[in-house]
Amino acid sequence: MAEYKTKEQKRKFYNGSDWKKKRLDIKKRDNNECQECKRQGRVTLDTNEYSEKAKRKKIMLVVDHIKELEDYPELALDDDNLETLCVNCHNKKHGRVWKFVFKKNKWADDERW
Repeated sequence: MAEYKTKEQKRKFYNGSDWKKKRLDIKKRDNNECQECKRQGRVTLDTNEYSEKAKRKKIMLVVDHIKELEDYPELALDDDNLETLCVNCHNKKHGRVWKFVFKKNKWADDERW
C-alpha cells in the first residue's frame, strides 16, 4: 500500500491520472456543489471564471478526503471518503481561516464623537 506522508508523495498522487479522473467523478456525483454548504442550507456552485493573474480557471470547488490521506492511505480513492467542498469550507475544515482583528477607534469614547 502506498504512503502519503511527504510532500513529494502527495504531489505524485494528486498529479496522477487516477486522482484526476476520480476528482471529476466525485464532482459530477455531487452536482458540482459544495456538500458542506448544502448541509448548511446554502448553495455554492463551481464557476467557469478565468483568472488572468493565474492564467487558469479559478478554483471554486475541491474534492476533499473526509478521512485524511496520510492517515488512511487505503481510502485514497474510495468514493465514500470523498466529497466536494468549496475552497472556503475546505480551508475552515483544515483550520486555514483568516481572522481579522479590528482595533478599537482611539476616539470612540471621546465625548465629541
